[in-house]
Amino acid sequence: MNEDPPEPLAQDEPVREHRRWPRLTLPGCWGALLLACLSFTPSLLPRGGVLQGLVCGISAAIGYGLGVVAASVWRAFADRDARSPSRRSWLVLIVSAIVLFGVSFGLGQYWQHEIRVLMGVSDYNVLFTVACPFVAALVFLLLLLAGRGLRALYHRAADLLGRWIGGRAARVVGWLLVAGLAWAAFSGLLLNGFVNAANEAFSLRDTETPEGVHQPTSALRSGGPGSLVPWDSLGREGRAFADGGPSAQEIGAFTHRTAQEPVRAYAGLETSDDTEARAAKAVADLERAGGFTRENLLVMTTTGSGWVDPAAVDSFEYLGNGDAATVAIQYSYLPSWMSYLVDQSKARAAGRELFDAVYDKWSKLPQDQRPRLFVAGESLGSFGGETAFSGEADLRNRTAGTVFAGPPNFNTLFREFSDQRDAGSPEIEPVYREGRTVRFTDDPAAGAPPADRPWDGPRVVYLMHPSDPIVWWSPNLALTEPDWIGERPGSDVLEAMVWIPFVTFWQVTADLPFSTGVPDGHGHTYKAAYVDAWNDVMRPEGFTAQDLNQLKDIVSPQH
Repeated sequence: MNEDPPEPLAQDEPVREHRRWPRLTLPGCWGALLLACLSFTPSLLPRGGVLQGLVCGISAAIGYGLGVVAASVWRAFADRDARSPSRRSWLVLIVSAIVLFGVSFGLGQYWQHEIRVLMGVSDYNVLFTVACPFVAALVFLLLLLAGRGLRALYHRAADLLGRWIGGRAARVVGWLLVAGLAWAAFSGLLLNGFVNAANEAFSLRDTETPEGVHQPTSALRSGGPGSLVPWDSLGREGRAFADGGPSAQEIGAFTHRTAQEPVRAYAGLETSDDTEARAAKAVADLERAGGFTRENLLVMTTTGSGWVDPAAVDSFEYLGNGDAATVAIQYSYLPSWMSYLVDQSKARAAGRELFDAVYDKWSKLPQDQRPRLFVAGESLGSFGGETAFSGEADLRNRTAGTVFAGPPNFNTLFREFSDQRDAGSPEIEPVYREGRTVRFTDDPAAGAPPADRPWDGPRVVYLMHPSDPIVWWSPNLALTEPDWIGERPGSDVLEAMVWIPFVTFWQVTADLPFSTGVPDGHGHTYKAAYVDAWNDVMRPEGFTAQDLNQLKDIVSPQH
């Protein structure tokens, strides 16, 4: 009886090829190890263990990809296929990883301690520090799996396209399709979905009133008696602004003179859906309250949520002896760091519309009855405030002075002034056209350079800390070393900070959400510096250095 011979196993039988974990390449692992170790180098702010793990995992994933690409390019030039690495090669990698990662981790903790000492930060969580390597491994694995998923999708797309077009064209079109789909999914579904959800959540928060805030009983405040802007429409930050600030008695106690109660006008998002109409309503309420009859008038562009830094306006009102008025409008529900990334167009419109509305009323007054017109903004507010002006001459001609704090790196005028700075001046404290109008400083009490040049006429001051990631973050950090890293470091930045492709970008990106979580005078926290900045810009008479120090204690008790 004849028996058929057993059929041979198919060559592509998947049983033996199945792996529970993704297969790693040796060049990719070396790249991941290198960038993971470099991620422990210091950046601008102290980093906790979880945040460091996130930066480490992202850096390792980028390093793995670069290692794989570098190996592919090398094999292409060598005209050979990939070879399986020996067990010895893997052993060398493992031993090196243990030693290098351990040393880098230890150095990282030393550098973080140095930054905390430099900034006076005492918070340190040992548990989070221990969790750092595990967070890094998890992030790396998730990004690796995401990359493998995109690669599999590419191969599938190329195979399908190969039925109708040539192989090379199918591969190119396949990559374009996958890249387009990935970008659409990220920007359209993930990013927009996240922003919309956040906007919805913070819009509900905007209906709340902060604890201790009450509707004003003064007609000099928006939301108060006779106001054209209803109290309920001001939003959370607008209500805090309208009810806040020093009283005439508090100002008089500081100046030792009879003081006035300052005027504060504000319009929230609920006041009007249209930015121009919202600005017009705020200016109308400003005029109703007598804001245009005061000696000093401040146009303040808010941050994303409508927040106005109390230190900025309080300092202005104290130094003006209460003979001051401030007007502002809200343009977003989102907190500052989120608005910084997604609400730039709204900030631009708000800054321009509000100043134009104020300037239109102001310019129609008799010259001897016009208040001194000032402009200010912090963070994204400085970006919005800049948009009303074309340059240095416009700021000088249409204002009595300006204070911008923590300007984002993409600010149009800030970039113009910094990029065209005088030869020899550093990026962290540039000198523009001998400081005739615009000056930059980290510490206005010490003076804004150049000290030996005249500073006549209207003055423009930019406050910018060397450790402020809002000021220094830019997509260009990924591939281009900025001047501020190559120069002598600022007073609160470690000399050990160096530029590393891709790594530095993610380090500074990770600093952004925590930029205000450090003491005054560091990061994106500007409080006491407003006193000296406004003293330079307003040039009030009769205040001594001791008086200014006293005011700093008032506006920033913990400075």
